[in-house]
Amino acid sequence: MLDLRLTEIFYSLQGETRTVGLPTVFVRLTGCPLRCVYCDTAYAFHGGEKWSQQAVLDKVASFSPRYVTVTGGEPLAQKACWPLLSALCDEGYEVSLETSGAISVLDVDPRVVKILDLKTPASGEMQRNDYSNMALLTARDQVKFVICNREDYDWARFKIDEYRLPERVDDILLSPSFGQLNATELAEWILADNLPARLQLQLHKLLWNDAAGH
Repeated sequence: MLDLRLTEIFYSLQGETRTVGLPTVFVRLTGCPLRCVYCDTAYAFHGGEKWSQQAVLDKVASFSPRYVTVTGGEPLAQKACWPLLSALCDEGYEVSLETSGAISVLDVDPRVVKILDLKTPASGEMQRNDYSNMALLTARDQVKFVICNREDYDWARFKIDEYRLPERVDDILLSPSFGQLNATELAEWILADNLPARLQLQLHKLLWNDAAGH
């Protein structure tokens, strides 16, 4: 069994996604091949500590969670992530995966809720999107767009239509890039277009002024 390189395991309220506000254990894997301009977890790019899969499972169990989120960095950059996801599902947790969409999700356990962050033009990493992932999404999954400006919003709106996301996934999430776009402005664009998407704010930043992404 391959070891995992972890930056942290912590217990908090989910700050984003469909389960926002629910107590969740976060398993943050180290490393990411992307460098998005708005990244709030650059501290997870390097370092970390080696953990066995069993050590991760034991630590997660110590919080007695219902929900577990595996995040990064980019968790799928580690081959040991796939068996970890399955093992967490086997323990009976509702497991979600936060992924950039730059790596194929083909072999992700079907019990896992995939939250795919499609990179917009202003992210600086749009060219890394693996669009073959669109066909692998299911009705349990979610697609997220971090919006920096009007160009990003229009691009996201086009992708929502192009891939017929309202018919394909459970939730479409639009987040204003923290410190770059006013949330009210994004809300007004969504309303003006009657866009079938959910405005998403980062709850942990509102509650605790926490700079790290949850």
